[in-house]
Amino acid sequence: MKTTFTIIFICFFSIFCKAQTPITSQTQDTLSVLKLALYDTKVMLKGIGHAYTGPLRWKKDDWIVAGTIAGGTALLYFVDDDVNNFFSKRSDDLPGVLDEVGERGGSPQVIYGLTAGTYLFGLFTKNQKVRRAGALMTSSAVTAGLLQTILKASTGRSRPENGKGKFEFNPYSGMAGFRSFPSGHTILSVTMAHAIAKQFDNTWVKVGVYALGSIAPLQRIWGGAHWLTDVALSAALSIVIVDSIDNYMNKSNVYPDGTKKNKITWNFNVGLGRAGISGTF
Repeated sequence: MKTTFTIIFICFFSIFCKAQTPITSQTQDTLSVLKLALYDTKVMLKGIGHAYTGPLRWKKDDWIVAGTIAGGTALLYFVDDDVNNFFSKRSDDLPGVLDEVGERGGSPQVIYGLTAGTYLFGLFTKNQKVRRAGALMTSSAVTAGLLQTILKASTGRSRPENGKGKFEFNPYSGMAGFRSFPSGHTILSVTMAHAIAKQFDNTWVKVGVYALGSIAPLQRIWGGAHWLTDVALSAALSIVIVDSIDNYMNKSNVYPDGTKKNKITWNFNVGLGRAGISGTF
């Protein structure tokens, strides 16, 4: 309940915040670190509120995408058991370093440490491009983190390792074995990867970033912590959240000299025997 009230407070606070006045790179050099931090905090709060209230502004195409995601997830439900069995039989053959990277790479300590470090570096060096990247990473991670906390408790889906099956739910039980959806590691790692990839124009750098970001989601499947549908829907939520906040920053022109355009077009492909997400660079 505390998390729910936090989200509601952020939404209302961001809605009533005075609109930001864009600052140029020349102006930022004259502002103190404290004033820049206050400016960025306001931007991040507005971004978080914008992401949570996004469905209120959705148009026809947005609802089609949402429906496609829901339909694709429903189709993946049919192969949850098969995918879990496939990975569980081969988990012992995978290098231990991948387990370590996946477990730690998607943990809140690592993700929030990375976001804070990136933002603080940009803040104290007064590098607007890095500050914007840090603000996008931080606001996206906070948005996704709060949302996954609520969804985990309210859905109460059983983890594969419980052996109770994919249709077993126990909402608000507080038991760790019934917190399968969404995958926190997936949400945070994909959110971070997508936010970072937006900062680069080189396709191969983007591919490398997404490849690193995919380790944690895959590790959660082969480790028996989550079903494929948990991971797939968590990844989709992450992409939607980052894109929503990034679009807010672009349209509001809050970082006029550091604006990064979204150079990836995401397509949700659903058909007979197939469902997935593809990105066109």
